[in-house]
Amino acid sequence: MARIKLDLPGRFPFSTELRVRITDVNYGGHMGNDALLGLLHEARVQFLAHYGLSELDICGAGIIMADSVIVYKSEAFPGELLELAVGVADFNKYGCDFIYRVTEKTSGREVARAKTGIVFFDYQRRVIQKVPQPFLDLFPPDVVAA
Repeated sequence: MARIKLDLPGRFPFSTELRVRITDVNYGGHMGNDALLGLLHEARVQFLAHYGLSELDICGAGIIMADSVIVYKSEAFPGELLELAVGVADFNKYGCDFIYRVTEKTSGREVARAKTGIVFFDYQRRVIQKVPQPFLDLFPPDVVAA
C-alpha cells in the first residue's frame, strides 16, 4: 500500500496547546491513534470557538465529519505539551477540510499531520447543506491553506 502524503500550508490562522494525558497512551507506551483523533477534535472545537462558532452552529449549520487522514511523524509521550495548528482548505459546495499540524511544543518535533473532511449538515432535517456564506467570508484566500 502506498503511503499517504499530506502537504501542509505555510501559515495557520489558529493554534492551541494540549497536553498528552496518561489516558492517551496505548500499550506501546506512546499516544494512541484514537487519542490523537480526540485531540484534533478538541483543536477543531477551539478553532471554531475562536471565531464565535460551534460544531452545531456555524452560521446556522452544523458539521459532520466525512473522512480523516493522519500521517504520523514521531511518537508523543505522557506529559508532553503539543501545539496543534489548525487551518481550512479545499472548500467545495458542501464542505471543506480542516488541516492540522501537531508538534511537540518544547523541541518543535513534528508529531503528526492530519486532515478532517467535513460537510455542513442540518441535524433537524438530517440533510447535507451548502457551506454558509458567512463562514466562507471568514476565510479569504490569504487565510485558506493552499
